[in-house]
Amino acid sequence: MNSKNKQVDAYIAKAAPFARPILNHLRRLVHQACPEIQETIKWGFPHFEYQGILCSMAAFKQHCAFTFWKAALLSDKHKVFARVKEKAMGQLGKLASDQDLPGDDVLLLYIREAMQLNIEGRKLPARTAD
Repeated sequence: MNSKNKQVDAYIAKAAPFARPILNHLRRLVHQACPEIQETIKWGFPHFEYQGILCSMAAFKQHCAFTFWKAALLSDKHKVFARVKEKAMGQLGKLASDQDLPGDDVLLLYIREAMQLNIEGRKLPARTAD
């Protein structure tokens, strides 16, 4: 089953040259971890859905971002989120090259953990009003 979306192809093609390898790499890993993943464009950037939103990626002028929808529930066993030097949308910080990504084995572990949260129907804690 091909679950790749032509709108995501177009999003990556329009991204800055530095961003394309990062976005393609992230996309490949998400599909590797979850062959049943569905791609969509929400809020103007690619999202990946498996029994709900799983994660998303975005390209900006000088960096990319990767976001886990339920990051607050992930265990962060490898302290990836804690090692982020520059904050950005998402938990991996500002991604300017493939070198800024954790290892594939670690990212696959996190993606699979996020899938399990969706399978179990786990919900994020309710937000409190400020």
